Amino acid sequence: MPQPTNPKIAGHAFLRPLYADTYFPDHVLDRGKEILLRLCERIEAERPTDLTALYALTHAATDKFNELETEFEKEGSAIETVAREEIAEDFGFVASAYGFADADVEELIATRDW
Repeated sequence: MPQPTNPKIAGHAFLRPLYADTYFPDHVLDRGKEILLRLCERIEAERPTDLTALYALTHAATDKFNELETEFEKEGSAIETVAREEIAEDFGFVASAYGFADADVEELIATRDW
């Protein structure tokens, strides 16, 4: 699994509340967590200098979550209200951890179809 160097990220448990709910299969959540960690790696590698550049990276990660929805459905689960909110919060946390506290969470995940 990717290992970003940002200490705020290293100490954060992505999607934690979802792991506590058996409705969400752990192995699918693990893939979601990996998407978020890969987003962090890309931010560290590409060092976006403005929100437009950040949004391009978060939209690519959001597209990966769009693909992951199929995996949830195969397991009798879905990215529903609780999951949507948790995923959105984690995107917001990532933006803030990398100095983009003014990022709009809805814009971070604007390409979502969940």
